[in-house]
Amino acid sequence: MLRRLADSPYRPVLVVTRPDRPQGRGRKLASPPVADVARELGIDLAQPDSVNEEPGLALIDDARPDTVVVCAFGALIKEPLLSRYPMLNVHPSLLPRWRGAAPVERAILSGDEVTGVSIMQVGEGLDSGPVCAQATEPIGPDDTYGSLAPRLEELGAELLIRTLGESPPCVAQDDERATYAAKIGPEDRVLDPSRPAVELERTVRALTPHVGAHVVLAHGERLGVSDARVLPGGPPQGELSLDGPRPVLGCAVGALELLVVQPAGRRPMSGEDYLRGRRR
Repeated sequence: MLRRLADSPYRPVLVVTRPDRPQGRGRKLASPPVADVARELGIDLAQPDSVNEEPGLALIDDARPDTVVVCAFGALIKEPLLSRYPMLNVHPSLLPRWRGAAPVERAILSGDEVTGVSIMQVGEGLDSGPVCAQATEPIGPDDTYGSLAPRLEELGAELLIRTLGESPPCVAQDDERATYAAKIGPEDRVLDPSRPAVELERTVRALTPHVGAHVVLAHGERLGVSDARVLPGGPPQGELSLDGPRPVLGCAVGALELLVVQPAGRRPMSGEDYLRGRRR
């Protein structure tokens, strides 16, 4: 999104993002991806501990922005910054549906056939400000987070540029229609066979490739799953059949065939290769 905005008449004068954080097994300091892009594009960059206190506020004031644009910032924005500048948020859902931290994942998990992007005014509530523009994007039956999120990012960039140019009127959301996209937690990642197979298949797609879903094996080990297919029938509920060409998990309704799996400490592999390794 930053690249597209930088190529538009609304090139940012300053990019503000979170400070570098330790990442990975080595816990080495790493920059947020947007910081790397800002440096590449030659855009001034600030990474204050907080934008709600000095010196973070002063850095923004010094840039003298006409509008502040927020996208996946990951921190609460409070007064006095909230009312100091016009502020637009790019949110990847059709608000008021899926306010919150994980709108793309929750849309896939829930079996939504359509999602989209909303440009909204930032307020004190959780993604509850007036909506200025929206655009829709279909969710295909094979879409994963990894295929859908980039399309929404591109759609959001174009919609933001159009909104900045046209300044459309912003309309209050209907709070009674709001749903909430809670952050993905450990319980969301478990492929629980007491649920229908169709729901588990959506879980795999919603969490691939960035979070990951898994089956808990009989001895407590986790078997990651990054591609799966619903079968009309299979083993009894809760049983992981290893007798066929690929592992099949019996579910409350139907069964889940595991097409691509990842044993602990190993690389992803096909279900066939996983079974061949077990049979040696």
